[in-house]
Amino acid sequence: MAAKKSKGTSRKIKDKWKAKEWYKIHASRMFNEAEIGETPAADPATLIDRAVEVTVQELTGDFSKMHIKIKFKITSVDGYDAKTVFVGHSLTSEYVRRLTRRKKTKTDHVVDVKTKDGFVIRIKPMSIAEKRIQASQEDAMRGIMYDTLMQMGVENNLSEIIKAIISGDMARDLAKACRTIMPMKRIEIRKSEILEFAEEVDSAIEIPPEEDPEAADDEEETSEEEESEEETSEEEESEE
Repeated sequence: MAAKKSKGTSRKIKDKWKAKEWYKIHASRMFNEAEIGETPAADPATLIDRAVEVTVQELTGDFSKMHIKIKFKITSVDGYDAKTVFVGHSLTSEYVRRLTRRKKTKTDHVVDVKTKDGFVIRIKPMSIAEKRIQASQEDAMRGIMYDTLMQMGVENNLSEIIKAIISGDMARDLAKACRTIMPMKRIEIRKSEILEFAEEVDSAIEIPPEEDPEAADDEEETSEEEESEEETSEEEESEE
């Protein structure tokens, strides 16, 4: 039989928990300082630099983005409110595995981008092709992605970059740029992390619902068909 714990030990454990208070954790200002959880602590100083991770679904209620995890770090405590800053994002391992099935080629890229407002963010795109990619094509794709992402950093601040990552706009822009080399089945921003911090902007980002890439292609085909029908009708009217 296991030895019974002494009363003194159990009393110490209870006293330790009684000394702790619960603190509400808030997202960074660009996410409207939404409450993302609670944590206990006996001393608020022990909360500093503690990492917190939530999904975009928990922040916005959008189920289509439940595979995107946002990472924050606690930087200060005001009363019983813990303030955080954005430090990066990542895709869930289950989502990545679902994209990279058999007979598909996955290529990882890494680009360090300096934003318009002075942040340095490391962006890690992931490209997926239906067939094998030659080394020369892979090098060309890396060059195009580097140039495209660096230009995005020059033109946008951190909040706009993060919005483009989460909404999927950045992945779509990279896919369009890479079409000159080879059409990609899919491009995703697998991970990002802040390397150098600057003063965080006050503007909050609004994350639009995720668009279906296949639906977007259908819309383009429909618009082309409508244009051709309009041209045909105009030709018939001119002949009459």
